[in-house]
Amino acid sequence: MEERQTAVSEPVRKKRNGRRPNPPNESVAGRNVSAGRSYLGTIPETRKMLLEKGYEVFLKFGIEGVSMNEVAKAAGFGVATLYRYFDKKQGFVVEISTMKWKEFTDNNRKRRPHANFEGMTAAEIFEFYLDSFLRLYRDHKDLLKFNQMFNIYVEAEGMDAAALKPYNDMINSLEERFHVIYERALIDKTVRTDTPESEIFSTTLHLMLAAVTRYAGGLVYMPKGFDDIRELETQKQMLLLLYKAA
Repeated sequence: MEERQTAVSEPVRKKRNGRRPNPPNESVAGRNVSAGRSYLGTIPETRKMLLEKGYEVFLKFGIEGVSMNEVAKAAGFGVATLYRYFDKKQGFVVEISTMKWKEFTDNNRKRRPHANFEGMTAAEIFEFYLDSFLRLYRDHKDLLKFNQMFNIYVEAEGMDAAALKPYNDMINSLEERFHVIYERALIDKTVRTDTPESEIFSTTLHLMLAAVTRYAGGLVYMPKGFDDIRELETQKQMLLLLYKAA
């Protein structure tokens, strides 16, 4: 599907060895700023400003309907500046999504009663994990709306695994953290281990994320007096009932 946006010609810049120069000590499309450091932890001010403005504009007008030229204009820069940091719209969009999800997961990690869940049972950690989706819905509806647009854009563009690597690496890190629950359950038996770990992670992730996304996007009919938080809490309790050991 062709991108529904105003065509913008990439600015002509001087080349060296047949390639466009990158900004000093920076990168394009989500690659590391320097060896051994995550680009998300060291985003320079201008780059961060462009990412935040892209998030704001895409959230308001949609990803497919906004050109890179329009993003640059909204940020108060010429499009050449935007292309100096991001060589393609696809990479720009992926880096925005990766950055926003990492911000959420980093902040959510600070909510842990203990850094490594010391003294907590597997069932207690599992409930903390499920509560994170309710917190996501209560406090970050904009991220859920953006994520829905992001999924549609990725599908429309036919983006491959290489283009999505920064985003997929971040998602994979969530599964690694979920592994803590399963490891502890093998010891304290408070969460079922007769079901494969991957199945529990996939089921809880997709059911909870799908639910909070539908509510955030207004895709669920909410009559007068409808209690959305209570509905989500009920789904959480159903998953606890399903996977907590008897």
